[in-house]
Amino acid sequence: MNKCRGCGILIENNGLCERCFRIKYYNDYKIVSKNNDDFIPILENINKTNDLVLLVVDLFNVGDLSLIRKYLKNDILLVLTKRDILPKSVSFDKLYNYNYQIDYIDKIIISSNKNYNFDELLNKINRYKKSDIVYVVGYTNAGKSTMINKLLYNYSDNKTEITTSPLPSTTLNTIEIKFNDITLIDTPGLLDNGDIVNYVSGDELKKIIPKKEIKPVTYQIKGNQTIVVDKYLQIEAKDIDLTFYISNNLEIKRYYKNMPTKLKKNVIEVNNNDLVIKGLCFIKTNKKSVLNVYTLDNVSVFTRDSII
Repeated sequence: MNKCRGCGILIENNGLCERCFRIKYYNDYKIVSKNNDDFIPILENINKTNDLVLLVVDLFNVGDLSLIRKYLKNDILLVLTKRDILPKSVSFDKLYNYNYQIDYIDKIIISSNKNYNFDELLNKINRYKKSDIVYVVGYTNAGKSTMINKLLYNYSDNKTEITTSPLPSTTLNTIEIKFNDITLIDTPGLLDNGDIVNYVSGDELKKIIPKKEIKPVTYQIKGNQTIVVDKYLQIEAKDIDLTFYISNNLEIKRYYKNMPTKLKKNVIEVNNNDLVIKGLCFIKTNKKSVLNVYTLDNVSVFTRDSII
């Protein structure tokens, strides 16, 4: 048996499985039900080695990394992806020096779409690798496979291309990629049960996940107002500024009254920090206030120190 060169599952031929073929050539995604019980043993096996781990984190969707550190004691090179999604006006130093709440030996900010900082990424990989094996780890949709494809395109004659998709569980097993004198091992993306990607369709994700630079929108709330984002989010606020960092494809409306909704209510206290609706957006606030935040069931809503 061989492994599909797109997602890593076992197949009889030496190429793509039917699912990866349809994703690549027809943009037709077949959902595969997985959970972290399928993937944590992979992290535990990595932990038995002394090899370098590239921990790939989406700058637009920074969340809790403690689950990864729970199972991995290896040296970590923190790779912060999708710099091109955040506005150019955002300070590089602020992003670089942000507290990502995980220990690492070094970090780097990249953009696979813009081919940004890949020479330095390769330099750091060669500097910190302990052997010819380097693991690539991260949550689903962090940009792991896209980063690997760009490394291969830039620096290798290896024509392998890993399947990429906005939906979770695209990579289903480990994939070994020969890359000059290194073997990169791509791993399945860990699932964040609070991420909106788990609760919407593929067509909806095309709208929700930003593909180009975000144009932030600020709403100066005077008195009681309600901000509605498509069918995914509703915020009741009073006397506060809210700056939305969200896909430009989503429609945002302001109402000067409370609006009926069937979404789940969360009461959140903010204080000049970020309000995060996991996988959908983050919202910079400018003062202390209490917000009524309505979103889909099971989607995590929380605050963090402002990343901008």
